[in-house]
Amino acid sequence: MSTETAAETDSVPEATVTRLASELGTAITDLPTYQAFIDAKARVENSEEAQQSVREFEQLREEFMLARQTGNATDEDLQQLQAAQEQLHDIPVMAEYLELQADLERELQELNKMISAPLAVDFGEKAGGCCQD
Repeated sequence: MSTETAAETDSVPEATVTRLASELGTAITDLPTYQAFIDAKARVENSEEAQQSVREFEQLREEFMLARQTGNATDEDLQQLQAAQEQLHDIPVMAEYLELQADLERELQELNKMISAPLAVDFGEKAGGCCQD
C-alpha cells in the first residue's frame, strides 16, 4: 500500500518537469556555443572602444526615439543612427559577439523545436490568437 497522497502523486510530473528544465538550463551553459558567447560578451564589456561606441549609439537612439515620438525625426536622423549602428557592428569584438549571439539563438531555436515537437503548441513562439495557422 502506498503512503503517497493524491496531492503528492499529482505533483510528481510537475516536479520531474521542473527538475528536467533546471538540468537543461545547466546543460545549455555547458555548450561550447554558449561558452563562446559568454567569452565574447566579456570581451565586448572589457573593450573601451566597444563600450564608447555603445554609449554613442544608445545616445543617438534615445534622441531619435524622442524625435520620432514628437514627430521631429528626419531621414537624416535615421541615417545617422544607422551609420552609428554600422560603426558599432564593425568593431571586431562586437562583430564576433553578434555572430556568436546569432549562433546561440539558432541552437536554442533548435532545442525549442525538439521540446515543442510532442506538444500541440509551440511555447517558444510569442502567444497569439487562438487558432494560428
